[in-house]
Amino acid sequence: MRNSIKNIVGICTLSICCISSVFSQKTTEYKLWYNKPAQVWTEALPLGNGRLGAMVFGNPGSEQIQLNEATIWAGQPNNNANPDALENIPKVRELVFAGKYLEAQTLATDKVMAKTNSGMPYQPFGDLRISFPGHTRYTDYYRDLNLDSACTTVRYKVDGVTYKRETFTSFTDQVVITRLTASKKNKITFNAMLTSSHQDVFIACDGNCVTLDGVSSWHEGLKGKVKFQGRLTAKIQGGTMTCKDGVLSVENATEAVLYVSISTNFNNYKDITGDAPERAKSYLNKALQHSYTETKKAHIAYFKSFMDKSSLDLGENKSTETTDKRIENFAKTNDSHLVATYYKYGRYLLICSSQPGGQPANLQGIWNDKLFPSWDSKYTTNINVEMNYWPAEVTNLTELNEPLFRLTKEVSETGKDAARIMYGVNGWVLHHNTDIWRITGAVDKAPSGMWLAGGAWLSLHLWEHYLYTGDVEFLRSIYPIMKNAALFFDNVMVKEPTHNWLVLCPSNSPENPHAGSNGLATTAGGVTMDNELISSLWNIIIQSSKTLNTDTDFANHLQSRLKEMAPFQIGRWGQLQEWMNDWDNPDDTHRHVSHLWGLFPGNQISPYRTPGLFDAARTSLIHRGDPSTGWSMAWKVCYWARLLDGDHAYKLITDQLSLVRNELKKGGTYPNLFDAHPPFQIDGNFGCTAGIAEMLMQSYDGFIYLLPALPSVWDKGEIKGLVARGGFEMDMKWKENKVEKVIIKSRIGGNCRLRSLTPLIGAGLTEATGENPNLLYTLPENPKPLINEKAKLNPVELKKTYLYDLKTVAGESYEINALK
Repeated sequence: MRNSIKNIVGICTLSICCISSVFSQKTTEYKLWYNKPAQVWTEALPLGNGRLGAMVFGNPGSEQIQLNEATIWAGQPNNNANPDALENIPKVRELVFAGKYLEAQTLATDKVMAKTNSGMPYQPFGDLRISFPGHTRYTDYYRDLNLDSACTTVRYKVDGVTYKRETFTSFTDQVVITRLTASKKNKITFNAMLTSSHQDVFIACDGNCVTLDGVSSWHEGLKGKVKFQGRLTAKIQGGTMTCKDGVLSVENATEAVLYVSISTNFNNYKDITGDAPERAKSYLNKALQHSYTETKKAHIAYFKSFMDKSSLDLGENKSTETTDKRIENFAKTNDSHLVATYYKYGRYLLICSSQPGGQPANLQGIWNDKLFPSWDSKYTTNINVEMNYWPAEVTNLTELNEPLFRLTKEVSETGKDAARIMYGVNGWVLHHNTDIWRITGAVDKAPSGMWLAGGAWLSLHLWEHYLYTGDVEFLRSIYPIMKNAALFFDNVMVKEPTHNWLVLCPSNSPENPHAGSNGLATTAGGVTMDNELISSLWNIIIQSSKTLNTDTDFANHLQSRLKEMAPFQIGRWGQLQEWMNDWDNPDDTHRHVSHLWGLFPGNQISPYRTPGLFDAARTSLIHRGDPSTGWSMAWKVCYWARLLDGDHAYKLITDQLSLVRNELKKGGTYPNLFDAHPPFQIDGNFGCTAGIAEMLMQSYDGFIYLLPALPSVWDKGEIKGLVARGGFEMDMKWKENKVEKVIIKSRIGGNCRLRSLTPLIGAGLTEATGENPNLLYTLPENPKPLINEKAKLNPVELKKTYLYDLKTVAGESYEINALK
């Protein structure tokens, strides 16, 4: 799998061409900045290198840098499938089919949910604390996070001396580095130490190095066995340095550079036999061999190799306000530069929390200050972990998928046990959560935990990677994972008694109680989201079978099974039904809008192919409302972009960019631009970033749609490095809300079909007819929906567009202009 990622990088480098004569090369600074220190964690500034996370508070008198290492989790290798499920799943199913939904849910909670544990929490390492005597008398304070260098700066004055702190989490040296300087010589004096909220820690000095050894927590009866060590030392110019009683003391230095290394005994989800102290020592010793200047230069170069692949320019920064004030005033200012900053910040967070070879971004990315965080900061698979990776392909960060793909491979292994133990079938299953130990049993209680479709959704991420890259060898390598996910559903689905449809039962439409139980239960069968996910999964197996020339019999079998599944249904008030029964309440504003999965991220609902479903989805979304939790509003940005309503999508961005300073407000953005559920969940940052990209370019519907949902306030701008399915990299400039110029870089060749609201001209551009011959744009065939006789559907009025084909050659670039 890693080789496939490397191949993609190679393909990317072939397609780069000089476009300086076409697009402006102006430099705009993107940063988060503030005029006072962070008082709470959601004001601190995040740094990360995929393995280490740091939150910099910037207090002059007593600096706090809260630290994470991605493999510090409670517990130890385990799985949690409940063997009682095998006998009781049929009983739960019978209760559902009998309309006894609450009884079914109660039985599932008692007999199907895991009895050992519900997964382990992601845990912090601790903190680097640095105290500076006399520095509480500071003036002229400033701190920032630079999104072009992945470095933080803190600057202030004390007694006429300007002090400066620069911190970064080195991608190349794998340590946290803080450089302390002053405008006058011999003015750097401080005490530094490592602290931790873990119970069993041992702090000591090893020469001029502070060490902190610890072990992760017990949780739900499972002993913590992740051993970790942190090491702290410094290089100084001038002055003296001593280490005693776990405190590193520096006096009268002109400059000091602090280094923190952290490591654990974690090797993989079933092996924790590594040597944490030796690893921590090795990281530190290697880092100390390089000068600060060399290390920072290498760090920035590595970071920019990802960050510079895509950029969004919506105009100059006209604000002189601090970042928190810009968020607070956004609804009044329409600060387009802040939106561009938010887009860049979303990509920044993914670069910093998901690096090849590491762990995937979890519910909080890589940043967490609590031993027992909300929802354990695990991998929630009924929306959250998938949303984390929505920006990866489209915003040109495809390599960062590797940790998610490896997690998918690993849960496909542990999920075979859960499928066999709980359901007595072949294939693999993933319920609504997993953790670093790759548990696959059903967790928590049935209202959320009785959901089986995680394997389908993760498999579709693998397929999307193939659609974006055309990498057949990658497809061949992951086909068994997708096939075995499809096999599980083929084995476990049953015919329901009313229509004789093939359904998944029991299940739920994530976390949303339904009217069939008077709002008391979520447990049901044949829910729309399951139908969308499973039919999509089976369709990609059928397509993969043709591409790879394999498994024809299985593909044919799935083709026949698809005809037995429940169709889309449009309910009595014109809505897309969320459940098999017409239970939808027009006043329901639940945060999950799962039944619209086929609109986004799926491709089953289209204004051109399925106008009735398109209108029904729009009706559902209007009734669901806009304000919600942060990640829910981010999903709605994506939905409204697919509904081709840029101004409504922008309204959701405005709701997202509303300041949250405490946990009382529902949804929005914290002062450090973290997404507020509340509490902090990183998925909203990633979902909204993907939504911004979706407003500017879409490639799910058989063509690449240029500026499909451009809001009126973004009358001019340019985007570079967006990636469409089929391996087309797009640079696009617009003016007066119309496309002005597009550069298309074809990574793998093939037909590039464009849809534009503006007539276009360019060498090789022809009017498109018939189906797109590019097989990476093959579309699913949906059965006709069932429409309630009371439903009133609205006509779908589409703007006039122009459809073109462009035959491309791998490695070549093509310039397209607006026809004037």
